[in-house]
Amino acid sequence: MAWNEPGNGQRDPWGKNRQPGGKSGLDDMLKQLKARFGKLGGGPGGVLTIIVALVLASLLLSSYTIVDARQAGVVLRFGQYSRTLGPGFHFKLPRPLESVTKVSTTEIRSVTDTVRMLTADENIISVDFNVQYQVSDARKFLFALSGKPEDTLRQASEAAVRSVVGANVMDNILTSPGAEQVIAAPATATTAAAPVTTAPVAAAAPAQTRDTLQQQTREILQATLDSYDSGLRITDVSFQNVAPPQEVKDAFDDVNAAREDKQGTENNARAYASKVVPVARGEAARIAAQAQGYAAEREARATGDAARFNLILKEYRAAPEVTRRRLWLETVEDVMSNNPKVLDGANGRNMIYLPLDRAAGNVKDLPPVGTVMQSGAADATGKEKQP
Repeated sequence: MAWNEPGNGQRDPWGKNRQPGGKSGLDDMLKQLKARFGKLGGGPGGVLTIIVALVLASLLLSSYTIVDARQAGVVLRFGQYSRTLGPGFHFKLPRPLESVTKVSTTEIRSVTDTVRMLTADENIISVDFNVQYQVSDARKFLFALSGKPEDTLRQASEAAVRSVVGANVMDNILTSPGAEQVIAAPATATTAAAPVTTAPVAAAAPAQTRDTLQQQTREILQATLDSYDSGLRITDVSFQNVAPPQEVKDAFDDVNAAREDKQGTENNARAYASKVVPVARGEAARIAAQAQGYAAEREARATGDAARFNLILKEYRAAPEVTRRRLWLETVEDVMSNNPKVLDGANGRNMIYLPLDRAAGNVKDLPPVGTVMQSGAADATGKEKQP
């Protein structure tokens, strides 16, 4: 029959009889364990030997510690600060005499919060700020502050932000870095002939930009934490989102849009001024230089004419008739040099050949070749000109 069916002997698969009444073999198991430990320890004191060995092994394993390169180890002896361990392998007293708490000193930690506050011009503004920090002193970080260091840092950060934002007007706080710059054209431009003056064009820059406010917040927060002896070093403070509350956001958006339009108009005006003013200066310089050249030319020509007249006057006083005749001939030569007409002063006794090469531009008005000009003067048609 099957081993688990009721019957005499109550046989089991291992050929052993169960105890009457269904009792387990717990006593037998305890006896077997005691016998084995007795053999291992070599006698009744074997269990004590094993316990001592385990204790010694535990003390040996807790007699050293390894501190990572990014950490600092704070050693407590009987719960009191003993020393700070740097990176590397270190021996220490075993537990519970000494314990080591490892603190990361290179990790960049952050605290983020949102606060609403009043500005200096009594406007409500919402600021989302983020503070990044590191542990500069592991001992102070663990024991100098009561409660969690993050809670203390969050409260100190809020106080610093309120201090900075409450001392500035909303325009300075909402202005992003470099949003407004001072652009001024040269005040005056002077040329040799006429001065040209332009008024300076400038946009008033804000007293403080957001970068400056963030730097002030960081300095105030660091000074506060140093006074607390917190062992924390602030690496950065940034305003993630600075905006008016949602209830008045539409009105502030209209103001910002108007400010941007004003800035765009001013920029266009400056660009136009920078384009027109140089052209005007160049035109003024050209006119002045032209006037100077004309004055110099007129002065030189007048001086030359006066000197020529003085020379002619001197010659005229020496020989009036000769000078008068020479002046008349020179004048006639100058007048007739560009005249295509031919004059015959021999009363028609000579054969005159007309200078056709000089009259090529006016051939139609010339008389035929070989025409003899008589009785002194004649016009271009060959007819004699009456005196």
